[in-house]
Amino acid sequence: MFENMTEKQAREKILSAVGEYCDKFHNVKKEFKEGERIPYASRVYDRDEIINLADSSLEFWLTSGRYTEKFEKEFASFLGVKSCSLVNSGSSANLLAFAALTSPLLGEKRIKRGDEVITVAAGFPTTVAPIIQFGCVPVFVDITVPEYNIDVKKAEEAVTKKTKAVMVAHTLGNPFDLKAVKALCEKHGLWLVEDNCDALGSKYYIDGEYKYTGTVGDIGTSSFYPPHHMTMGEGGAVYTNDPLLSKIIRSMRDWGRDCVCPSGCDNFCGHRFDKQYGELPLGYDHKYVYSHFGFNLKATDMQAAVGCAQLKKFPSFIEKRRRNFQRLYDGLSSVSDKLVLPEPCENSIPSWFGFLITCREGVDRNETVKYIESKGVQTRMLFAGNITKHPCFDAIREDRDAYRITGELTNTDRVMTNSFWIGVYPGMTDEMIDYMIKVIKEAAGSTRIRR
Repeated sequence: MFENMTEKQAREKILSAVGEYCDKFHNVKKEFKEGERIPYASRVYDRDEIINLADSSLEFWLTSGRYTEKFEKEFASFLGVKSCSLVNSGSSANLLAFAALTSPLLGEKRIKRGDEVITVAAGFPTTVAPIIQFGCVPVFVDITVPEYNIDVKKAEEAVTKKTKAVMVAHTLGNPFDLKAVKALCEKHGLWLVEDNCDALGSKYYIDGEYKYTGTVGDIGTSSFYPPHHMTMGEGGAVYTNDPLLSKIIRSMRDWGRDCVCPSGCDNFCGHRFDKQYGELPLGYDHKYVYSHFGFNLKATDMQAAVGCAQLKKFPSFIEKRRRNFQRLYDGLSSVSDKLVLPEPCENSIPSWFGFLITCREGVDRNETVKYIESKGVQTRMLFAGNITKHPCFDAIREDRDAYRITGELTNTDRVMTNSFWIGVYPGMTDEMIDYMIKVIKEAAGSTRIRR
């Protein structure tokens, strides 16, 4: 098959065939029929992603390589940040972001065991998990409805002498009040970590311009899990404009090493064998000098290859999500007396991850969801609802030093009991959106689901 071909020619032949395979067997469009399953999220891709994936696999480099470097540069450029580090998941991104703030290189601003971090209980567990895993104290404050983000007034009340940071997510693509939260952090000298895993592409007006969420705080994180705004299958990113934080993030991602040589490169700094570190002997190989207790959180180059193709499509994904959200909102406005519809944060342009609905008094959430699911529409809860109610807290629930709640988590518990969401992913058609509207209206008007 490859006789008299150069490697380049053989590769081109293979990739051409891969593209044809994708067109024939992957991108087959089917007309939607009422009652067919509508997932809350799905991958949206074409031949570009599969060709990139095959191209990377043919190189068989496997770990981070040229596609990783390309993605990190292009993703950082898209967001307008100085540094991006690709990792293997959004949860790893949150872990790495928080771990970076514990680095001794930060001096007095370093987060230590027993320090407090303000966050919310109504969200995904791996926003909170790193705080506990590093021996710090999560301080939970309530959220607002219908924005479903941190209540900044309650956050202000939560600050103590032990508070070192705010780590919170932009809920389902809806930015939290970045202006107020950033002002709070600046007032009290706190770190701000933006969990941007569900809000990639959202914008917020601050300092005279619209900025992407995840770029306003000290560190931002993203997830590239299949349901998210763009995908690599698994994958995530940590980004920052702070050179020192960038150095720490890279070190902790890559085993904690002090060396900054890219994978497969030696002596990038030109001083591999002529310096002294810690109590090591003079000239100890810099590639094996460790300045942090780190991890191996790198992604593979095959994941990055998919991400490079996804990033080119990403602006169109954002617009489609916004369009789908608006169509749902307009279609469900007639039942807003029974269902609380989501509202964007002031001064924001969300890149919606989902359409969050709260059942008003008299409407049973569980029965509503059962009806909607029975009609083929997939639903989700707002993740943990209230993370402090979960079994993972059983072992620490009676430990007053393990976590703290400021005030009452009234809206958090309301969401846990009465809220659910449906998807707006860019692969949805108008017919699918309109069917979801029809089903939800039926549920809202049904006497069977009203208490």
